[in-house]
Order: sequence, then structure tokens, then C-alpha cells
Amino acid sequence: MSLYNHVANKEDLLDGMVDLVFGEVELPTPGDDWRRAMRQRAISMRQVLSRHRWAIGLMESRSKPEPATLRHHNAVLGCLREGGLSLTLTAHAVSVLDSYIYGFALQEKTLPFNTPDETAALAESLMSGFGDGEYPYLTEIATAHVMRPGYAYGDEFEFGLDLVLNGLQQAAA
Repeated sequence: MSLYNHVANKEDLLDGMVDLVFGEVELPTPGDDWRRAMRQRAISMRQVLSRHRWAIGLMESRSKPEPATLRHHNAVLGCLREGGLSLTLTAHAVSVLDSYIYGFALQEKTLPFNTPDETAALAESLMSGFGDGEYPYLTEIATAHVMRPGYAYGDEFEFGLDLVLNGLQQAAA
């Protein structure tokens, strides 16, 4: 209870915790190439969210953002605007990038496996219940992609991120 000598209530505590998380994310600096900066920011955000999995549902839910959160959002918006994106495309870019980053982090957090070995074991277990030819496309992706040595679901992040960034770059052109 002595914690409440420092914060007014639970909401203030959550605001401060979220702010600390935002403070760990690598920010773009003025003059950075927007595409490269947004890619690095996305990778940094995913790394931070993997350390603070509890924060995934809270990051954008706070109604009183603290200084690190405001600095983060301002730096992202500034990088996109100074990079030549229109105001409307900047709004779209932030929405699609954050949706992708948070969505991937949430999905990654809830997957029932963590390592390539656990992934392959789960795929094998699931497939053992399939009848011959029952789910051909699930079998194909499991055997030819997921169960290959070294496969890690997290590696899908940067591929998807580049698709998003390519689309934004095309829209900006």
C-alpha cells in the first residue's frame, strides 16, 4: 500500500508502467530515412514487447499518456511527415504498422510453442490426427515449411513488416 504514496491510483500506476515500456523502444531521429526508421522501430517494439508481454493490451489503451509515450508517438509521426508522407498517409501508416506489430506480438505471445523443436513437435502431433489427404494444405505447410530445421515463427515478423513497408512506400510514391 505504500506504493500509493507515490501514485494516486491503479490507473496512474499503469500509465507509468506503459510509459517505461515506451521508453525502451528505439526512436527514429530527425533526418532518418522513414522506411528504415520505421523498420528499426518495429523490430525494437517487438523486442520490447517480448520482454514485457503483459503490456501488449495496454500500450494504446491509456487515456493519460506520459512523457516517454508522447515522445515516442511524436518521433514516429515526425519521421513519417519529414520523410514526405502526407498527413493522411502518416495516419494510415501508424495505424497499419502498430496493428501489425501489436497483432504479431499478441499472436506470438499466445502460441503454444516457443522453440523450433516445440513447433515441429506440435505440428507432428496435430498431423498424426489427420486422415490421409484430409487437410492437404495444412499438411503441406507443416511438412514443407514449419517442420524444416531451424524454422522459427518469429522469423515471419520481418517478412511481413517488409510487405507493409513496401506497400506504404508504394502509396507514398
